[in-house]
Amino acid sequence: MRVLIGGGSGFVGRELTQLLKSKGHEVTIISRQPGPGRITWADVESGGLPPCEGAVNLAGENIMNPLRWWNDSYKRDLFSSRVDTTRALAQAIAASSSPPRSWVLITGVACYKPSLQSQYTEDSEWTPFDLLSQLVKEWEEAGRLPHSLARSTRQVVIRPGAVLGRDGGAMKQMLTPFWLGLGGPLGSGRQPFPWIHVSDLAGIILHALETSSSPPSTQLEVFNGVAPALNTNYEFTKELGQILRRPTLFPVPGFLMDALLGSERAIILTQGQKVVPKRTLESGFQFRYPDLTSALREIVGS
Repeated sequence: MRVLIGGGSGFVGRELTQLLKSKGHEVTIISRQPGPGRITWADVESGGLPPCEGAVNLAGENIMNPLRWWNDSYKRDLFSSRVDTTRALAQAIAASSSPPRSWVLITGVACYKPSLQSQYTEDSEWTPFDLLSQLVKEWEEAGRLPHSLARSTRQVVIRPGAVLGRDGGAMKQMLTPFWLGLGGPLGSGRQPFPWIHVSDLAGIILHALETSSSPPSTQLEVFNGVAPALNTNYEFTKELGQILRRPTLFPVPGFLMDALLGSERAIILTQGQKVVPKRTLESGFQFRYPDLTSALREIVGS
């Protein structure tokens, strides 16, 4: 299978590329810079979609980039890097004489309203309630294919939680303070913490590319990209501290997170959602890291 990956040079993209190649698939990455096995977004817009059986979009500015202040310019970049690239790929698929069998878009769980009680599956209804949920709405709408094409190209949306792995994502910024013994719960610590190991997220994407719905659905097929374990931020903090053999005595107040990250962005860490991968499990996907202990032990090498 030939697979085209938008944003394939990033943290999740590298993991997915490695997995696809290990299964004998051919990968072409869309990135800002050309190179071997790569094309640029300008190439897609001018020359159309290269021949492929699967297309994936992972592109998007890092929302937790510590070097970017939370301002209007950064917010515009968050939207355009996701919505515009998704729209460009969807339009290229629609204009292709031989569109791919599968079109997989990776968005996020920010569409689900933070709550200590509510539990969300892929069937849960939602409407935008803040900036990030509005982003998910526009993102997923940008990826919709014309109804006529939806009969031949499977449309899949995967909504991951915090992606955990050795080489990037949420863990990259967390490990240093934890190693120094300065880790602690964020805010109250009671908030749900939906997460997934990067290997499992890559696995869900591969599963979506390799399987087909029967009969073909003209609707978006949504899969929650989260581990089946339902954890809180406090549980995550304590488990990571225990595996690293470091104390976790320093809680980070919510107001400090708001000041450092901006309140609209800090909500990702200080609040959370109980998200269940109901349809993901029903599809037959098997998680390699279904619980925090196995995931964190793999990541920190303990």
